Amino acid sequence: MNSLEYENLLENKTHADPMFPYNTYLCSIPLDFNSVSLHWHEFMEIIYIKKGKGNVTVDFTTHYVEEGDIVIILPGHIHGISQHEGYSMEYENILFSVDMFRSRNHDSLDSEFFLPLLAGDVDIKSIYDRDDPLYPSLSACLNRVDKLCSETPKGYHLALKGCYFEFFYILYANSTARDEADRKNRARDLERTKLILSYIDENYKEAISITDIASYCGFSESHFMRFFKNTMGVSFVSYLNDFRLNVAARLLSSNDESILSVAENCGFFNLSYFNRMFKKKYGMTPGKYRDNHNL
Repeated sequence: MNSLEYENLLENKTHADPMFPYNTYLCSIPLDFNSVSLHWHEFMEIIYIKKGKGNVTVDFTTHYVEEGDIVIILPGHIHGISQHEGYSMEYENILFSVDMFRSRNHDSLDSEFFLPLLAGDVDIKSIYDRDDPLYPSLSACLNRVDKLCSETPKGYHLALKGCYFEFFYILYANSTARDEADRKNRARDLERTKLILSYIDENYKEAISITDIASYCGFSESHFMRFFKNTMGVSFVSYLNDFRLNVAARLLSSNDESILSVAENCGFFNLSYFNRMFKKKYGMTPGKYRDNHNL
């Protein structure tokens, strides 16, 4: 997987054959990239941790994950991946369209399960670890899928779909209905957050003031700062700087532009400030980082 595939906050790339919209990627943090910025897409995503330890953020909560853990991300939900302290993490990233399991005639399976799932009416967990009673059954499904994708026997797409229907059944049979008020509040906050993150993605190269982004979102400055901190867990300025530094790290490892040019292309217009912030995050100067990632 190319590290630049996650450069855009709202992914709009085709991840698979449209006739069978299913694909997997083997990824590593930080070997492939230092982190995966918060983003969303219309594919369902399953992150299956193979080795090591890391952090996965789903909507507004960051979870510590380790070998064996299964992370489920529904279409349209915000998520990201980062290092946990100094550890590395290898994981299988599974992306597919839920439509490949739905009937074109909108049968009872669609109305009873898939539509409520996509609407957020079905409450399922985001993380399943080895201590979860559902883990043995869920991991067995994914392990069978891995074997099928590795060996690709005749008609393996049929068997793959069968594994996922069992996977969905396990989730649905053990799910609960989400409280309507809670669902609406979470959906509202999710859409507001997407609006903010999209603005950052489109404007991070420019100077962004609290006044600018608060006005864009229809918030007062105080309301915006409070909402962002409560939702994201960090201040807006801290998040913006971190986002810009992630982009800078990708640029430093993928082109030979001057460090000043990289800094300015990421919204840092004071080189000494950029150098100081970069070293604080990555433990080395931008020049040293480039040398280490272009060996």
